[in-house]
Formats: sequence, structure tokens, C-alpha cells
Amino acid sequence: MKFTVVGAGAMGLRYGVLLQQAGNEVEFVDAWEPHVNKMKEQGGVYVTRDKENRHLVPVKVYTPEEYHNTDSDVVIFFLKQMQLGEMLERCSHFFTDKQYALTGMNGMGHIEKLLKYFKPEKVLAGTALVATILKAPGEVDFVGKPGAGSMNLANYTEKPDEMTHKVVAELEKANINPTLTTNFRGTLMAKVVFNSVVNTLCTLFEITMGEYANFEKADELSRALIDEAYDVCERDGVKMLQTREEELATVNYVSKVANPLHYPSMYQDMSKNRPTEVDYINGYLVKLGRKHNYEAKTHAFLTNLVHLAEHTRQERLREK
Repeated sequence: MKFTVVGAGAMGLRYGVLLQQAGNEVEFVDAWEPHVNKMKEQGGVYVTRDKENRHLVPVKVYTPEEYHNTDSDVVIFFLKQMQLGEMLERCSHFFTDKQYALTGMNGMGHIEKLLKYFKPEKVLAGTALVATILKAPGEVDFVGKPGAGSMNLANYTEKPDEMTHKVVAELEKANINPTLTTNFRGTLMAKVVFNSVVNTLCTLFEITMGEYANFEKADELSRALIDEAYDVCERDGVKMLQTREEELATVNYVSKVANPLHYPSMYQDMSKNRPTEVDYINGYLVKLGRKHNYEAKTHAFLTNLVHLAEHTRQERLREK
């Protein structure tokens, strides 16, 4: 099978490299020219796993304007929510009505944009429960042992077809550990709720997931955010994949066992003075609640705190 990965950042590289190593043809498209140029210069991307065994993996990488191949079976999208709209426009010349779109992006807002370019029955979306770090242009670190992490995904139409099962089979061969569901919104919202707890709190206090989970009042904080998020989802008719208690257990397992030393992606953005995706995570829950006259006050408070932290960092940079 042939895949084109749009967004050769941390997660795009992890999925693309693993699919390539599983025997698929994979090409990468990215808009960050220093990153693209570095990979071209060195003949691929340097990959480490938990900061060890650095080795070069050959990859084919292009800017959107350089790429004109239209023979991909699946286009994979891993971008920041605020980058997607522009990137779709820049890449639209190589989209066809035969292609499937697959995404595991954080937050919400991307599906509506993808549906402008891909047929509803050919949109597959889900949640990537694995940590990866883009260390520098041309350098990526896979967190966790081979086979670490998992993915839940579903068809937009909630009707898996033959091609869907073929995609899932390739993800299985690549050790990405996919689980196919027929609950589209519930699948996506599970990661939104998870990120609304761990990503946001770890970012605000500049701590790892393990440091957060080991705080004696962590469960109390997590429960408050999970309960409010589930209240929003229930009002909007979303059937969640897990109960509230199961969601809390997932937060604890991923934070304490799977990735205790990991700083979430929102923290990585904040620490590098990039805009965060908080409006597409906690902020999304706030907006969804207001549609039903429900105020998700804790999520609104955290959204504003993240923006305050962003503002403060920018002001300090301007003063230097």
C-alpha cells in the first residue's frame, strides 16, 4: 500500500517510518523547510528510541509545492490544528477522489476541514496514544519500546469498508496497535478528554506526566476535569468509549506506566514559544458545552490560564 504523510513532525514520522518498515511505500510532505532540507541533506531522518540507538532511516520528503504524486492509497495527516487549513490548500493538487484520509491529530476542528477535500466514507480518524518527540530538524525520538502505544480509529460514516480493514491491517503490521470502532465521535472525544487533563496541567506546571500522576491530589484534579468533559459530551449526545472511572484509569496508566517521563505535546509547543492547541482541546469542550447552555467552568479557567502563560512568555521575549 502507498501512504503519503502530510506533516513530517513527531507523530507523522513515527507512523510513516513504522509503515515503511512494515513494507509499505511512504512519502512525506512538510512545510517546515529547515526540517525538509535537513532530511534531504542527510538522506533521511535520524531516529532514536528513548534517546538511544541513533540511526538514519532513509525517507522521501518534499514541500507541498514539490510534491505531485497522486497515486497514494491513503493520505495521513498529523499537523497542529491551526496549521491544517492552509496545508490542505497547499496540498490539494495531489488529492484525488479515490484516496482515503487518515488522521490521529490532537483536539477537534480538523474533521470539518478534511471533509472539504475527501469523501465522508473515505475519512478515517482516531486517537494516537503514543509519545514521540521531534528533537531538531531531521531528528526524532520514539518514546517507548517497539510496540508501545495504541490507536483507536473509526470511519466518519461508522461503516467500515474493505479498504478500512486493509488500512487497519497495515497499521497492525507496523506495530501501531489499532482498534477499529464504529463510534466516530466517541473515539475522537476520548483523546480530547485525556488531553484536556494531562496535556494542559503538565504544560501549566512544566512537569512530566509521571510527576503529575504522582501528585497526591492528581485523581481529584483529573476527576473534576473528566466529569465536566463527560457532562458536556452527554449533553451533545456523544456516546463515550469508556466510563468516567475507566477514563481516569487510562489517565493514570498512561501517565504512571506507559509514559511517566514524557512532556506532552502542548508543553513542547509552549516551551518553544509556539502557539498551543488549547482552544481545540479544553476550549473546544467549553464551546460545545455552551451550545447546550452548560458552562464548563474549569475547562474555561484552564484555557485562559494557558493563554495567560503564552502571553507572559511572549511579553518576556519582547523585553529581551
